[in-house]
Amino acid sequence: MRKEFLFLIFLTLVFTKATMAQTRSRGQEKVYTNPLKVQLGDPFVLFTNGTYYMYGTGPATDRGFSAYSSKDLVNWKPEGEVYAYDNKNGWSDPNSAWNGAYWAPEVYEVKGKFYLFYSAQWKVNPAKEMENFKIGVAVSDKPTGPFIDLAAKPLFDPGYPIIDANVFFDTNGKSYLYYSRAAYKHPVESEIANQARKSGKFKEIEESWVYGVELKPDFSGVTGEPVLLLRPPVKLKDKQAAWESLSVTSGEVNRRWTEGSVTFKKDGIYYIMYSANHFGGEHYAVGYATGNSPLGPFKKAEENPILHKNTHKGGIVSGTGHNSIVYAPDGKEMFCVYHGRTIATGSERVVFIDRMKVENGKITVYGPTTQPQKMPAVSR
Repeated sequence: MRKEFLFLIFLTLVFTKATMAQTRSRGQEKVYTNPLKVQLGDPFVLFTNGTYYMYGTGPATDRGFSAYSSKDLVNWKPEGEVYAYDNKNGWSDPNSAWNGAYWAPEVYEVKGKFYLFYSAQWKVNPAKEMENFKIGVAVSDKPTGPFIDLAAKPLFDPGYPIIDANVFFDTNGKSYLYYSRAAYKHPVESEIANQARKSGKFKEIEESWVYGVELKPDFSGVTGEPVLLLRPPVKLKDKQAAWESLSVTSGEVNRRWTEGSVTFKKDGIYYIMYSANHFGGEHYAVGYATGNSPLGPFKKAEENPILHKNTHKGGIVSGTGHNSIVYAPDGKEMFCVYHGRTIATGSERVVFIDRMKVENGKITVYGPTTQPQKMPAVSR
């Protein structure tokens, strides 16, 4: 028994080491492994002046956001707090549910300034709703802050809670905001909801939907009305219904999500990637849709999901989602940055980066991986 016990300890140590990100040499080739040594959810990466900066939802900052910097997309250095809720224009309520719900920050460089879009709980809450999420915009002269809110109020109020801001800058100079309507108090009828009722799992199913709307040039608000772009399937025969409904059909929770979107354009096609299912569960996964304009209509890809757990195949990764995209230092290699969980990290979300390809109207993500792979290319 003692030998078996010692052997089990040995295997555990080897396994834990294998799941930690590290840079080392394999012959003459430098390699890295996922997950990276960054504990964040909803990771977003900005590249500016030869340096990458990563932002996300995480424990490193209390009621605000921190950042990390890197030269190679693999080795990251903490940069400390970059946004604090109590800046002079702060509009959020840090004492509300989820400690104010400071979630999903994304930073963009525009004309020498850096703009941080994020979600938080609005302190103007006369109905005392548990989920009063809104989107804010803060500005700084540096990617490491300090970021100060542009105004002492959210970007806009569509009349329902919203999260997961993503901004797309089109080639015609216009910019667009994408966000997710929270599932809170948003019950939706569908064949999936009927099935859940009949099986005795849930009485109703709440849903989150992705919308898009044009931004004002100075980010002081939006132009026009938001357009519904993506929602969970209504019919059981829909090819997306099975994977997008796993949180419901598995009995996990009475919600279906469409959230964490990221939009980009390549070869004249607009792509919008999104995450479905419960972010805290094993079924969190990524799909995508394509369209001919930034506000759709978008058609979901038949091969969805393109990034999901591998535990059912003997792997150790689950809960893969809320991704962003970034290019390697050579400007050619494309990477998908996302959070996930491993058997070793448990419920904690950690960051992965894996190569991706966009070709002939299709997206392929080569992940999740935990095996050594070559470092992102550096030559330009």
